[in-house]
Amino acid sequence: MQQARVRLAGVSPDDLDDICDDVREIADKTGVSLSGPVPLPTKKLEIPSRKSPDGEGTATWEHWEMRVHKRLIDIDADERALRQLMRIQVPGEVSIEIVLED
Repeated sequence: MQQARVRLAGVSPDDLDDICDDVREIADKTGVSLSGPVPLPTKKLEIPSRKSPDGEGTATWEHWEMRVHKRLIDIDADERALRQLMRIQVPGEVSIEIVLED
């Protein structure tokens, strides 16, 4: 049977966990096997910037950081399960990718 690999990425881990719970409920309802969610390493995007815009004064810096959290879920590619997966309400900040594999 084919597998569907679901990759989730977003800045809020709570949103990702909510979507993972929805996928787990779909797998339980349809009776397909599920492996995951596997938390992948968090990517940190750091930007240091000078506080003073004109260069005068002391060299003080601000550090801005954005963390991108990722999850990976493998689920059997049953037709009913995939239809329900496509209907999950995903927030705008969360990126979802579904790939069919053998």
